[in-house]
Amino acid sequence: MHVIYIHQYFMTPDQKSGTRSYEMAQRLVRAGHKVSMICGTTEITDALMPTGMVTQKHIDGIDIYQITEPYSNAMGFAKRWFVFLKFAKKALNLAKSLKNVDLVFATSTPLTVGDPGRKAARFHRCPFVFEVRDLWPELPVAMGIVRHWPLKWYLKRMELRAYRAADRCIALAPGIKKGIAETGFPEDKIEIIPNSCDLDLFVPSTSNVNVDHDSRFGIPGDFRFVFTGAHGLANGLDAVLDAIGEIKKRNMTGVRFCFIGTGGLKPHLMERSKNEKLDSHISWVEPVPKRELAKILPQMDVGMQILKNIPAFYRGTSPNKFFDYLSCGLPVLNNYPGWLAEYIKENNCGMVVPPDDPIAFADTVARMMTMREELKKMGRNARQLAEQTFSRNFLGEKFVETLEKTVEEFHRKRG
Repeated sequence: MHVIYIHQYFMTPDQKSGTRSYEMAQRLVRAGHKVSMICGTTEITDALMPTGMVTQKHIDGIDIYQITEPYSNAMGFAKRWFVFLKFAKKALNLAKSLKNVDLVFATSTPLTVGDPGRKAARFHRCPFVFEVRDLWPELPVAMGIVRHWPLKWYLKRMELRAYRAADRCIALAPGIKKGIAETGFPEDKIEIIPNSCDLDLFVPSTSNVNVDHDSRFGIPGDFRFVFTGAHGLANGLDAVLDAIGEIKKRNMTGVRFCFIGTGGLKPHLMERSKNEKLDSHISWVEPVPKRELAKILPQMDVGMQILKNIPAFYRGTSPNKFFDYLSCGLPVLNNYPGWLAEYIKENNCGMVVPPDDPIAFADTVARMMTMREELKKMGRNARQLAEQTFSRNFLGEKFVETLEKTVEEFHRKRG
């Protein structure tokens, strides 16, 4: 079958962000299907063409149609929304121009990709599958980004239109499935396929990259806590700096917090660290390609799973970093309740601290630094959880089967 796959933030392993869509598209290609990926640009270096231009590429069996509408996590809400709408319009025109389409698949965020997805499916008279990575507009409303009722109404209407047009939805977390079902969408048409563990790329072994000899990660012998990914409002990294302030008060030495990534709040975080003289405990590292990250993570001591303390996040997120930590055999330090915290506790693969409690966070850091043998056991448990529950091969097969089943049911209903 020919699948149109719409993902504004599509990335490959040679780039510096999550690769779920690349991996799922790869599974479709290996199963004998054709994939046309319609995506945007998120890095300045990828956005040298005039706005609105389209570049065609063929990467690892995937036909790529890249629309030049540069996006950055540092943009304000209004500017982001403008980029989202422009991308959606161009994506729809592109999708309509493709031939012999059997299914249209769109993955959020942003929510706006639902519009070209549903309209393209109607144009091609084929099924539409909508993948929900975050609940919109619930999360931006809970975060205070969306405040005015007309915009809330508009976004809710856009969400409902996407659900009503979808033949099936894919949710990345239990809370997302619940949120979709609460709109009246049939539960039996919602599949939970969380982010997954790349067990071949991320492995719990050392490599020829030695972080002890890399000044980006502190000094030799440091006990290293690592955070990877976006440094934005949702990530709540001020909570870690609060804990580091407590650690500094206690004159704790030999501990390093490595933040790898970028985002809208990174300048604020760096300025705060400088003003509060926390830099002796912190490394601010620019984003690195996925393949390089896979060499760095196994040499860290603990992976940090951090989010802003918003109840909507507890069961409604599926962060890539968590699954990368598991694959590398890294114990996880998590600072909010929910489905991931339950996995950590049940499988003894890390520790969970209450949100917004810098003293408890600092206490846990101090404890983890003294329990290296127990951490090794937690690391082995983490890898075991990755292999048995979150393997990308297993979840990728489920993804392909879900799309194939949707096409079969669509044609069966129409005789």
